[in-house]
Amino acid sequence: MAKANRDNELRLVRLYDAPLKLVWDAWVDDKHISNWWGPRGFSLTTKSKDVRKGGQWVYTMHGPDGVDYPNITTYHEVVEHAKLVYDHGANEEQGPMFRVTVTFEEVNNQTLMDFTMAFDSADAAKKTEQFIKDAGGNATWDRLGEFLEEKQHQKDVFIINRSFKASKALLFSCWTDPKHFAHWMGPTGSSMELLHVDIREGGSLLYAMGNADGSNMFGKALYRTIQPNDLLVHVQHFCDENGNLCKPPFAPTWPDKMLTTVQFFEEGPNETRITLRWEIEGDATDEERATFHEAKLGMTGGWTGSFDKLEQLAASL
Repeated sequence: MAKANRDNELRLVRLYDAPLKLVWDAWVDDKHISNWWGPRGFSLTTKSKDVRKGGQWVYTMHGPDGVDYPNITTYHEVVEHAKLVYDHGANEEQGPMFRVTVTFEEVNNQTLMDFTMAFDSADAAKKTEQFIKDAGGNATWDRLGEFLEEKQHQKDVFIINRSFKASKALLFSCWTDPKHFAHWMGPTGSSMELLHVDIREGGSLLYAMGNADGSNMFGKALYRTIQPNDLLVHVQHFCDENGNLCKPPFAPTWPDKMLTTVQFFEEGPNETRITLRWEIEGDATDEERATFHEAKLGMTGGWTGSFDKLEQLAASL
């Protein structure tokens, strides 16, 4: 989360590589918003949508566990291509939980989205922030980024963001310093052993990952770009113990290589947001592309586990 103006507010800022009109349409057009609204694994059914002052959006979110969440959004301000103000979380049995103000601004052919939730109290804001984190609610904005990539660049990508109470320099070190890296990388319950370490542009990393079931997998990263405290780009793939490319045992139709882009953004004093982007590198079959696309919910769980460990590590350093 970005720094809010008041204690009773939560604020989130994202810069999307898409024109302003497309981002606006993604918010207000029925055929677009159903592709990204809500945490991963959720789907959406809209009963009616009237985006104007005094209008309402009546919809139901369907959870992956089969639970339905009816919602009635009431719009208080609509400035085309610039601003939306609305109440969120209401339904026929309860009033709204908070008020949202979201602005849209074109910046160098990209779109800056500034999203603020205002609550009745600071305590309500704090509890909701933890609830959103536990429920994976911020994946909504990752899904929006993925949708815009598909519409704008015809690319199927996986995006996940996470904010940390730590400096960019510390977090970058956790990604590039071997003594830190092995302590957090990998899903919950996994462990990592570094077999070969040469973290530099043109260098590589070979590792063995121990899984909770006692099995081992090997992986390799080939580093392309390292910009200290700002950017890390590498190609990674599963391999055997000697570094030779192979398919992972859990997914024989997984793509051979993944391009990983990690960016570090300062959100406030000693606060940093990491944006991780995964996409297929090189050729892939239709089956491999489908496997990647359908695995996004699992990837979110895996990376969330890694980021939980990274958060604990950063707090201890």
